[in-house]
Amino acid sequence: MTFKTVAWQLAHGRALDLGATARLMAIVNVTPDSFSDGGAHASVEQAVEHARLCLEEGADILDIGGESTRPGASPVSAQQEQDRILPVIERLARDTDALISVDTYRAETARLAIAAGAHIINDVYGLQKEPDIAKVAAATGAGACVMHTGRGRHALADVIADQFDYLNRSLQIAQAAGMAPSTIVLDPGFGFAKETVEENLQLMARFEELHGFGYPLLAGTSRKRFLGTLTGRAAAERDAATAATSALLRLKGAAIFRVHNVAINRDALAVADAMITAQSLVQEGRSA
Repeated sequence: MTFKTVAWQLAHGRALDLGATARLMAIVNVTPDSFSDGGAHASVEQAVEHARLCLEEGADILDIGGESTRPGASPVSAQQEQDRILPVIERLARDTDALISVDTYRAETARLAIAAGAHIINDVYGLQKEPDIAKVAAATGAGACVMHTGRGRHALADVIADQFDYLNRSLQIAQAAGMAPSTIVLDPGFGFAKETVEENLQLMARFEELHGFGYPLLAGTSRKRFLGTLTGRAAAERDAATAATSALLRLKGAAIFRVHNVAINRDALAVADAMITAQSLVQEGRSA
């Protein structure tokens, strides 16, 4: 796999180079009910402390979320979501130089989060639940992680065909809102209404086909249910399996990895990056 380095343009004049080095997005759930770490970082102090640890372990981005997206999770109001995450974002923006992402599908939450210091909007509904979120991204220059989901709709049988069907609609929304292509990263949404192990493995096996979109790709397999089925392990015990998928997907061209455990994934991705470099040197030697 050969990586072309691109500058991902973010809010507040920031940017992050994607391509040559794998990037880590640390999950910071300010929630009582997330599937593997619910309640662990529910207070502002706990969330900020965890975020700082993630930075020390090598995170490039902190993804702050205030509503669980696990299947069957109880919905929260916009006010509840904002009360949970805005103080955390404000503290991190004030006290660190970290790149901050807000995990939300709500346009108003995204607007307030960017105003509080966030640089990226991470929308698990791919701009399609509240399309005005694309206008927020365009107006602020925020980076956007645009995710595929099969929830609440009939998905096509072919996993890659459904990716293109759904995400092309998302990209149309982005274009209509005036979002710059250089702000967009796509996420195939592992585990989001991909109910079987086979669906998720097919998506991994055919991951290279997603480069047909022409955008950098984010992989979010961390502690997902299909890894539990494969390994027989509970959610909090799936970090080794997650790291294995991170390394495999890096070799298939993923640029960003959204994870719970930064340290183990950093090590796995360092090995994957070294392998990519070695392969490039071998190819250069053969063509010399």
